[in-house]
Amino acid sequence: MPGQLLDAEEIGMSPPRLGLGIGGILKARIQDFRVDEIATKIKFDPRGRFTAAMISLTNWETNRFVNKLARILGISRNRIFFAGTKDKKAITKQLFIIDAPVYKVETVEITDVTITILGRTHQKIGFGNHRGNRFTVIVRGCADENGQPLDVESALERVHQRIDEMSQEYGTNKFPNWIGPQRFGKGRPVTSEVGRHVVAGNWKEAVMTYISMEGKKENEDVSIFRKMARDSGISQELADSAPQWLEFEARMVQHLLSQPDDWIGAFRKLPNNLQLMTVHALQSLVFNHLLKNRIQEGISISEPIDGDVVGRIDEKGQLDTASMVEVSERTMPRIARNCLLNRLAVSGILPGSNVMRSGKGRLDKEQAIIEELGLKDVNWIINDIPRLSTSGTRRSLSSIYSDLIVDEVPVVDLEALGTPWSDGPADGSIWHPEGACLRFRFNLSSGAYATTLMREFMQCPLDQL
Repeated sequence: MPGQLLDAEEIGMSPPRLGLGIGGILKARIQDFRVDEIATKIKFDPRGRFTAAMISLTNWETNRFVNKLARILGISRNRIFFAGTKDKKAITKQLFIIDAPVYKVETVEITDVTITILGRTHQKIGFGNHRGNRFTVIVRGCADENGQPLDVESALERVHQRIDEMSQEYGTNKFPNWIGPQRFGKGRPVTSEVGRHVVAGNWKEAVMTYISMEGKKENEDVSIFRKMARDSGISQELADSAPQWLEFEARMVQHLLSQPDDWIGAFRKLPNNLQLMTVHALQSLVFNHLLKNRIQEGISISEPIDGDVVGRIDEKGQLDTASMVEVSERTMPRIARNCLLNRLAVSGILPGSNVMRSGKGRLDKEQAIIEELGLKDVNWIINDIPRLSTSGTRRSLSSIYSDLIVDEVPVVDLEALGTPWSDGPADGSIWHPEGACLRFRFNLSSGAYATTLMREFMQCPLDQL
């Protein structure tokens, strides 16, 4: 069958646990995945410098939309602020703060974009400055572990069974706080690979990896472009062959044609947040491997053990990294009680130059994972681009979902569904075109991935998410 499945091992996640899930496929059509940001409160002022707008995007990658909006407004993309990147193949609604007059923003017209002006403000927002997201997600083609279709009743029964199992494994309404495939590049997990070269100061390798690393199911023109880059390097022929939607790669190539060997300059052609994402993805790889290892060892991800580092959960459901403490035998009962009440959470490391490490045996485990990933000698200080340096932080090992509603939705016409559906199930996939269709609605705090929660119910390969 067509296609090649994305391996969870590539990004440090556990493989599917067959027999526990409903299978199925996400994003069979754009309308099947909706994200409504629960925005932070904004204080409006008619004399404010910035325009606040709620913007709905259909099938837009956030960075590419921001580039387009900046060009239309005639401003730097760094003058457009938002709280987080959302899924591309989705309908998303989120707050943007734009350093431009209201009259300019309200006249912008972009296909599949709806802009609603909220007012003016002096207040900026940054990554993570929102209270969470409300998701509406449809799973189509539910199937058992053998790829046989599940009817609605059987699929719903498995969902409720999985909710009970997750409560036993992780705690009520909790699930493993994996950093999902979007962080690494779904279908082309390139981001952490580029990050390896960035932290080592190997800028040529960083740029060429981003341009030329092969994806798993890319269009033919993209595949030809990347192969040409691998085989022949930077050339005018390569620039001329760049598909229109490889905007960042094309910018890198054009820069190197005008300034050969300026590999740092070429890397800077990526948006600032994507540059930073390469380092974050490498940190995320460590976190995912630590989380997977802990689950495989049968150690709770929500109940503390001696040597763990725990932190307070704030009003937005996020880990307060300024309040981290190490668990000891003396403090264990009190901390365990507060973890059970969701006031505290057990954390895992996102490594950096100055981050709080676990104690006792957990420190040995952290160090072993870092060494296994070849990062023992990395100091996380990027002298060539200092803003990419990171002191590191910690992330909760578990996350909480709320207001979960699961119900049946009708089957739609085949013509309305996208390529994965029309291609049919690949070898090793777990979905069936005659299976049930279920709709999931739930809330997550910022930083948690809807796809990783859905995978707990689906127990499927990553390319079905």
